[in-house]
Amino acid sequence: MSLALIDAPVLTTERLILRAPEALDFTPYADYWASERSRYMGGPQNRAAAWRAFAAEMGHWLLRGYGLFRLIERDTGAHVGQAGFWNPEGWPEPELGWVLFDGFEGRGFAREAALRLRAFAYDTLAWTTLTSVIAPDNARSIALAERLGATFERDWTSPAGKPARIYRHPGPRKAER
Repeated sequence: MSLALIDAPVLTTERLILRAPEALDFTPYADYWASERSRYMGGPQNRAAAWRAFAAEMGHWLLRGYGLFRLIERDTGAHVGQAGFWNPEGWPEPELGWVLFDGFEGRGFAREAALRLRAFAYDTLAWTTLTSVIAPDNARSIALAERLGATFERDWTSPAGKPARIYRHPGPRKAER
């Protein structure tokens, strides 16, 4: 049996469905965590560690009322990746983050999802500020943050001791929608 999170919004873009995680999403998630693609997020990790991370992300929705959405390609139903909001204990404020699964980079999916999510944060959640926390050597995510209009604010060390760079997104009145 697979249960969906109650009251989690479903958002759409031209090519994507953004929805909360469901138990059936675990296999593509575990595949991502087993790959080198997860290196900026603390991976690669084995399936058991991926399960704990998956459960933590689902729990984030319950504790905060928001979280990371699964990105599903509308035309094919393929699991493209995930993007959304992350604010665990010790984080300075809510973060807008994104991850694409193997084979989906370079097609504009992360930008499309990030723009939709940023508009949702400002228009629906009434947030007035938003950051992205990015590993210093993650050039692709830094480039995307800058294309989204985010600017480098400061270096930071996560509660896990990992170095990161905080990028500040433009506020609600200045952000591209």
